[in-house]
Amino acid sequence: MSVESERDRLGVLLNHWVEHNVGHAREFRDWAEKARVSGQGLVSEDIVQAAHQMDKANEYLLAALGKLKEG
Repeated sequence: MSVESERDRLGVLLNHWVEHNVGHAREFRDWAEKARVSGQGLVSEDIVQAAHQMDKANEYLLAALGKLKEG
C-alpha cells in the first residue's frame, strides 16, 4: 500500500471513528438519563462521564485529522 493510499485510508478511519464516537456518546447520554430517572444517580453520573471522555477522544481524533489534512 502506498503512503498516499495509507494517508487517505487514515483520513477515512478518523472520520469514521469520530462519527462512531458521536453515536456512542449520544447513546451513553440517553442511558444515563434512563438510569437517573430510575433512581440510579451514581450510575448515571459515571455514564455521563464516559460520554464526556468520548467527546474528549473526538477532540484528539479531530486534531489528528486536521494535522493529516495539513500535510
